[in-house]
Amino acid sequence: MVLALSLTGFNAFAQGERWSIAEAEEWYNKHEWLNGADFVPSTAINQLEMWQEETWDPETIKRELGYASKIGMNVMRVYLHSLAYKADPDGFKDRMNQYLEISDGLGIKTMFVIFDDVWNATPKIGKQPAPKPGTHNSGWVQDPGNPASKEEKNFPALEKYVTDIMTTFKNDNRVLLWDLYNEPGNSGKGNESMPLLKAVFKWARAVDPSQPISAGIWSWPLEDLGAVQALNSDIITYHHYGPPEEHREVIQLLKTHGRPMICTEYMARTRNSRFSNIMPVLKDENVGAINWGLVNGKSNTIYQWDTPIDSGAEPDEWFHDIFRKDGTPYRQDEVDMIMKLNGTKK
Repeated sequence: MVLALSLTGFNAFAQGERWSIAEAEEWYNKHEWLNGADFVPSTAINQLEMWQEETWDPETIKRELGYASKIGMNVMRVYLHSLAYKADPDGFKDRMNQYLEISDGLGIKTMFVIFDDVWNATPKIGKQPAPKPGTHNSGWVQDPGNPASKEEKNFPALEKYVTDIMTTFKNDNRVLLWDLYNEPGNSGKGNESMPLLKAVFKWARAVDPSQPISAGIWSWPLEDLGAVQALNSDIITYHHYGPPEEHREVIQLLKTHGRPMICTEYMARTRNSRFSNIMPVLKDENVGAINWGLVNGKSNTIYQWDTPIDSGAEPDEWFHDIFRKDGTPYRQDEVDMIMKLNGTKK
């Protein structure tokens, strides 16, 4: 693991507008310890199935967020999708508001994710595919996709999308933070994602939301992208799916930025990133803790990356996720520990 962030390629386009460290600390200290999960309802295979009108499922969303609320979780990281907006801008924003009403009613803040470079490269509006048995995130889609993310002719429409949704909710205290771009450079894109990454920071700064903005560091070899992410984020966010000794090294590295931190993806049991050995570290370091996955569903994230079980049989050990669809915990000891860390009574 290369624990370094190069300043090479850093463009100071957002300097002067970024929150000061004092402002970031003041914001962070207003909240109790932030912990939660990356959330998609069990009935949705991807972001489009979650947000399109035909498959919008507020009943499942309310029920499953209730599972999180009962164990003391107070934030969910939720992916949006520009194609769902493009198909129905007003309806999309209305569904965002419905989601926030449900979440806020359960005491849960929301971190919205705008763009994404992970998994399937060609998203399409309309009916989404059925899950492939035993295959992790077989239907998850990038936003805006590949090659769409590097074609600057698409940027005016994407700017309109970002500006509209952020302006609509820029002063909404139900929104915790705007996560502008999930894992830029993933899926082999590398620095091809740099123009859109820089652009979305510029568009977000122009909106000037009351909430902080960030883009999570995830790949140490992608030094140029990582520098732009870290040096333009109000709050430092990052992903780490490794064991505790490596995770601690990452925390110590990122502390050098002097800003509050939130781990927005962790917990992959078969890679020794578990609630039992990572979540207490994050609590002790006052780093926010958002694990991948809440309820086992169509995304199939109980299965490991790139190691399908073609029969669809349940793996010997779940990779991600906390609950079965009926709200039964996969592991009661994990839920007990989460509740203990949150001071939540059974």
